[in-house]
Amino acid sequence: MSLDKSVESYIRQLAIERGLAKNTLLAYRRDLRNYCDFLQRAQVDDFSQVSEQRVADYAQSLVQARGLASSSVARMLAAVRGLHKFLLTENQIGQDVASAVKPPKASRRLPKAISVEEIERLLDAAGPSAEATDSVSSIRVRDRALLELLYATGARVSEVVNLDLDDLVDPTLVRLFGKGSKERIVPVGGYAQRALQAYLVRIRPGLAKLGKGTPALFLNQRGGRLSRQSAWQIITDAASEANLQSEISPHTLRHSFATHLLEGGADVRVVQELLGHSSVATTQIYTLVTVDRLREIYAMAHPRARK
Repeated sequence: MSLDKSVESYIRQLAIERGLAKNTLLAYRRDLRNYCDFLQRAQVDDFSQVSEQRVADYAQSLVQARGLASSSVARMLAAVRGLHKFLLTENQIGQDVASAVKPPKASRRLPKAISVEEIERLLDAAGPSAEATDSVSSIRVRDRALLELLYATGARVSEVVNLDLDDLVDPTLVRLFGKGSKERIVPVGGYAQRALQAYLVRIRPGLAKLGKGTPALFLNQRGGRLSRQSAWQIITDAASEANLQSEISPHTLRHSFATHLLEGGADVRVVQELLGHSSVATTQIYTLVTVDRLREIYAMAHPRARK
């Protein structure tokens, strides 16, 4: 069987038996397309011809030729190992030559969070507060609601732009769908509640008239669902307006949400549930951020912390 047909067979198995999300399947297909290109450049046109050394050479090429981060290499090799394991179970190859090839150790990068004061500056720069009455027709009321909800829930930007009106369970709760379409219910704080109410009452009805009746919570200026790229631009523009020195992305709000909760005394497993992490180990990296902060405060405050 050709390389491409083998890959498509594996992708179908992931979609049907494991029920992976569309974006996840696209990522698998993209990573495996890159692997197939590497093999074809080496005149390999069937996976039965692949050796363990060939897979190791591919892993090395990702680091040396493309300069990818260790986390990206690990992800791409995971796709390769999964493919070879599948082909073995389907009797398309005689041995799994990828199982022994290990990814490089991931460097531990601490999430980038900003302070509460910087969050407030970012939110104020995004748009007027819910109490403001002089900007009722401004699209920036929507932008403020978007950022307030991102920070209030720690949601990924893709989760928020995919929200429908029905996902607002009540004013205090929102239903989010994370990776693998896993559902979770997350509380919405008072500031975000008021910002959402201002948007829903003042702005969304006018935007909805411009579109085709989409159930999306956040609408663009043509009445369609707000895109992830547009949400990213809204955050970038707000960060520029607020004159924040740090590099701000949608994930900055998610990281700040988790860090501020832990600094406020929240249990790490509660934060895990709110973020939608499948493993607490993923969430525990945020505890390293707060420990570093504790060391900093201790060094400044304790009379005998320094020599």
